[in-house]
Amino acid sequence: MATPSSSSGSMGVKDTWKSHLGLAMVQLFYGGYHVITKVALNDGVNQLVFCFYRDLLAFCILAPIAFFKERQTRPPIDKKLLMSFLFLGLTGIFGNQLLFLIGLSYTNPTYASAVQPAIPVFTFLFTVIMGTESVNLLRCEGLAKVGGTVICVSGAILMVFYRGPAVIGYRDGGHETQSEIRARGQTEPSGWLISGLQDLGLDHFKLGVICLIGNTLCMAAFLAFQAPVLKKYPANLSVTTYSFFFGVVLMVIMSLFITDGPSDWILTQSEILAVIYAGTIASALSYGIMTWSNKILGPALVALYMPLQPLFSSVMSQIFLGSQIYMGSIIGGSFIIAGLFVVTWASYRERQATAGVTPGSWVSEPLLHGKIADHIDHLFSGSSSVSPNPKSSD
Repeated sequence: MATPSSSSGSMGVKDTWKSHLGLAMVQLFYGGYHVITKVALNDGVNQLVFCFYRDLLAFCILAPIAFFKERQTRPPIDKKLLMSFLFLGLTGIFGNQLLFLIGLSYTNPTYASAVQPAIPVFTFLFTVIMGTESVNLLRCEGLAKVGGTVICVSGAILMVFYRGPAVIGYRDGGHETQSEIRARGQTEPSGWLISGLQDLGLDHFKLGVICLIGNTLCMAAFLAFQAPVLKKYPANLSVTTYSFFFGVVLMVIMSLFITDGPSDWILTQSEILAVIYAGTIASALSYGIMTWSNKILGPALVALYMPLQPLFSSVMSQIFLGSQIYMGSIIGGSFIIAGLFVVTWASYRERQATAGVTPGSWVSEPLLHGKIADHIDHLFSGSSSVSPNPKSSD
């Protein structure tokens, strides 16, 4: 009996470190995504059109892979699961991507970057409220979770608001940064829906702020609610595919309100290349890794890797665009890595404790329990019929 247990434990450790490595690679992929789309968006592509082509390509890649690879292990789908997939498509695919690009167009890259560190904070709060993540502030592991999250987010904020001297790269004659070029080159969203919101008294900046806050909430909700869905429907590739399917459907519907005509759907050569990279690497591959890692590490740790994105973006911009790397990026990146290490250590210690390494259960209860927790679990995890079969034994 000891041999299978130890082998499964070693496989769990391997999957855990693969997830950490995969999540770091995802943020590196997004660093390249920022560099490539920086050029494409300067050509004036409509944000919704770009997201539609990107996600349609991702769906076309994921669908056949998920169909054949998970054909034998995929559980049956019921109405509750379809509603869960619709919610994931609404938040993580449709709302997350579109609201960020619209918010970026109406504000500026600095403000957009300053809002993004809220994603791990909102995710952490959602998971604690739902009971997916537990926190005991009377033990060092619980304090380490909170402290590591604060350190990680602080590093991301520091990268945004403190530049410092240039460490790598040389200052050219003009002081216009790549992010400023990106802001100037992007076209503003059009369509009668946007015009109607502006008629209500919302100027460009206020509308952009609302969109950016909505973007962070959407991504946090996507990660937090994806975890219980994966418990009932553990076919992670299929979950990702269904999410992209509903995201694409919602974008088709929204295109009736936010595009002006057929000319918006014509792409230039640079935009086509950006869509190919975004659809294959930044969507299909990256979301696939995040979903798989969510099943292993939990949503809070997945979200904590997102502050690495501006760090990798700075590195990729320096390599391919010649942008400078400033002292603030180095110090902030060090904070982010330190915070990730602290939270990872705390999660590992808690997993040991819940596995029975220490006697007694010290893991705290979720912030909300009783009827509210039961309702959330009923919505996203299904009925009690998914519990282990009591008749199964040796």
